[in-house]
Amino acid sequence: MSVTIVGIKFKNSCKVYYFSPENISFSEGDAAIVETARGTEYGEVVLSNREVDDKDVVQPLKPVLRKATDADKKQVEKNLAMRPEAIRIANEKIEKHNLNMKLVDVEYTFDRQKIIFYFTAAGRVDFRDLVKDLAGVFRNRIELRQIYERDDAKMRGALAPCGRPCCCNTCLPDFAKVSIKMAKLQGLSLNPTKISGVCGRLMCCLKFENDYYAEMYKKMPKVGSRAKTPDGEGVVESNDILKQQVKTAVSTSKPMTLKTCRHACINRWNPTILRTTRSSKNLKIDINISFLEY
Repeated sequence: MSVTIVGIKFKNSCKVYYFSPENISFSEGDAAIVETARGTEYGEVVLSNREVDDKDVVQPLKPVLRKATDADKKQVEKNLAMRPEAIRIANEKIEKHNLNMKLVDVEYTFDRQKIIFYFTAAGRVDFRDLVKDLAGVFRNRIELRQIYERDDAKMRGALAPCGRPCCCNTCLPDFAKVSIKMAKLQGLSLNPTKISGVCGRLMCCLKFENDYYAEMYKKMPKVGSRAKTPDGEGVVESNDILKQQVKTAVSTSKPMTLKTCRHACINRWNPTILRTTRSSKNLKIDINISFLEY
């Protein structure tokens, strides 16, 4: 069974949310007013009307209320124009109450029924008096939401160590779990300063190629295992997973020499491995390597 959906993004988020178009035709780039858990919101259509399988979406779908009008766009612009003043007042109140917290951003909901203040802090902060103070100034519902280092970098945006904008701010819909084991598997430096992003946490991009490395690691011979080659018996010295090459130390010739073989395929059930390597320009040699455990 299929269902008609439309994909909408909010603010600078990379995540796409599905809504029911309610017989309204949308094109990519259109603006729409929708009902969300936070209330009435203004969003941009990134996926026009299309049929998808009922199993691919979370039911029930919330409906799109209507297409956004020029008046709606002006209201969004007005909300954004009010943001700097709200930040200034909030920072003054934080300093007044002597709270150990750092304000990151302020957001007015589309209908101005609520103002959300995003902040970071080293630990738990008792901001009850601050909320009362802000509610008295803005005469509105106030929500203080604590975020963490990754969310801070995602909201602010920055240049990553590679020189490109942070992935979390440009293309990642959600944060994936990243561990130091991924850096070790990919042969990267384990120095935290070299594998950490601007947020101070492990870089999200460690996840991008991890599945490929994990798959190839299972197929490549283990370092230290013995190997028989046409040049004699040797020991696997290192693996280059990215180039799919294996370096072996062959002991038949004196002194011991290192041979680099290009990985073609590995049969886990058959210890014989067929490798095709280079000729003088390409070093084309067929090498059969059998792996023996110590």
